[in-house]
Amino acid sequence: MDVNEYLGLFLDESQEHIQSVNTQLLKLEQTGSQEAIQEIFRSAHTLKGMSATMGYESVANLTHEMESALDLVRAGKKESNQLLLDTMFSAMEQIEEMIANIETGGRGANVDVAATVSAFQSFIGSTPEAAPTVESNVFTADLYTDSVITQAKETGFEAFQLHVKLSDAVVLKAARAYMVFDRLQELGEVVRTLPETEAIEQEQFELSFDVLFVSQETADVIEHAVSQVSEVERVHVTVYTSASSEPEVAVSAETVAVAEAKPKVEADEPKEQAVAQAKTIRVNLERIDRLMNLFEEFIIDRGRLERLADEVGQPELNETVEKIKRGTNELQSLVLTLRMMPIEQVFNRFPRMVRSVAKDIHKKVQLDITGAETELDRTVIDEIGDPLVHLIRNAIDHGIELPEVRVAAGKPEQGSLALRAYHGGNRVFIEIEDDGAGIHVDKVRSKALERGVITPEEATSMTDNEVAMLIFAPGFSTADVVTDLSGRGVGLDVVKNKIESLGGVVTLETVVGQGTKFQVSLPLTLSIISAMLVQAGEETYAIPLSSILETTLLDEADILTAHRERVFDFRGQLVPLVYLKEMFAIETETKTQFPVVVVRKGNKLVGVVVNDLIGQQEIVMKPLGTYLEGIPAISGATILGDGRVALIVDSNDLF
Repeated sequence: MDVNEYLGLFLDESQEHIQSVNTQLLKLEQTGSQEAIQEIFRSAHTLKGMSATMGYESVANLTHEMESALDLVRAGKKESNQLLLDTMFSAMEQIEEMIANIETGGRGANVDVAATVSAFQSFIGSTPEAAPTVESNVFTADLYTDSVITQAKETGFEAFQLHVKLSDAVVLKAARAYMVFDRLQELGEVVRTLPETEAIEQEQFELSFDVLFVSQETADVIEHAVSQVSEVERVHVTVYTSASSEPEVAVSAETVAVAEAKPKVEADEPKEQAVAQAKTIRVNLERIDRLMNLFEEFIIDRGRLERLADEVGQPELNETVEKIKRGTNELQSLVLTLRMMPIEQVFNRFPRMVRSVAKDIHKKVQLDITGAETELDRTVIDEIGDPLVHLIRNAIDHGIELPEVRVAAGKPEQGSLALRAYHGGNRVFIEIEDDGAGIHVDKVRSKALERGVITPEEATSMTDNEVAMLIFAPGFSTADVVTDLSGRGVGLDVVKNKIESLGGVVTLETVVGQGTKFQVSLPLTLSIISAMLVQAGEETYAIPLSSILETTLLDEADILTAHRERVFDFRGQLVPLVYLKEMFAIETETKTQFPVVVVRKGNKLVGVVVNDLIGQQEIVMKPLGTYLEGIPAISGATILGDGRVALIVDSNDLF
């Protein structure tokens, strides 16, 4: 088998399982959830199997040790402790490094895992012979399981969960498991197994498995019967107690008959079942790019067709064009979503990282994530992770104080770190805010003068916000002591350059003693958007519809002055006015009444004064190129149906 053919699939699925383990490890640490242990075990087992199949023995060996340790916890023979959790967190960091090495053509043998393996083996080797009583259920409750067990109990049966451990010297694991099931069928009915029956039949399990079983026999009788099966080293039987919060549901005789006919088919929870039924395929990103490029050209031609149809004025032609427009609008919505992915894929790596970083420097930090469902273009998703990692590390290292310092300042000893994402017009905003010490502007100014970043004249004329932004200057640092975080040779200037290379902007707000907020603004990079075409003089501009609140007509007499700015009363709120003709130095005729496009960014509003409103249209965004990039308030250009070029207004720059 040519494993290279499956490398892409292996990498994608490995990342999914790594993320699942990271999430469940945090859940396990916080709640001690038995369900989290089961999920971690499944993912570790799958990772081990995939790695072994692909020939990446280093990954397979490490996940094998992790799986063996978890198996003891699942069986109730060992309790999860902080040492085991720390070892598993370290193991996942090492596995991530191995997978990254494999992605670049390596074999995943780039990490020394001897200490981690030793820690796992120490945990495994200290296992007592006698297993303690299992107080929590191995099987998660669901509607199907509870229904079957409820019906069984009504007819005099009891529900048990069995943990069966086969001998280390077993040769045919699946055959021995079959013999166990065969013996159990003589005493009652198997409801579920873990792993599921198909996996056990294909020997996709280690030396142990779990069974949910209903019987009229006692636990001792069941345990004795199973232990008589050859090469069964140990069997542990406990009474299963339903923990489901679902309301009791009447079960028909037909349902019970089906359950009894298929006692060994494992049924997932309804939500999990729905996910399992979703069918997906993995498509090469280059193919999606080609599709997008073709569709962009089609949208331009569609605009020209609409214009020609209006000029011809034939009803049948107009009707056909309208049908084409409706069809392409639906197709467009599908095409646009192909490249869009939730930023959750980036955010999911941060909880574990924050835990690890805070622990290393003896700080307590609570991470709060909101807006993880916000979607962004795949190309930006792939690139934005590293800059955000550095900003978060910076917030923990430089921003949030040590617990004793926070308590002395009247703050909770646990610092707060907020990570937010939200849409604003045709951009995505990501905010990283801490409640730490803030940035000491005088210290920044002093360091900047000392290093020659600014001149004494500039130091006296710069505002506090401008001085704070100097932390993004090349090689700049205010750290008195170089730590593993602040001394990595990568300054915030690299972060700023990376964000700007993606068409983004990074800003900050800070208050000494209260904290700092970094805001990253990124373009959606959607090639096709809905926009309002407006006119200023002889020029046509496009304003993204997603940033427009509404349009209105304004009389010259309605213009007011506040703080030396022109404003108008918009539903009881004074909103500043921006004139496109002044912004882009366009000569236009003087009017006493003119259209105003009210755009918004968060809770802020601005009225954009134009000469005329042309109408709504789907447009294809084209970059201006390096020669014209950086023009204020312009995010790109588009080709109109008549072949003319219209600039696209970046409404966020109007604020």
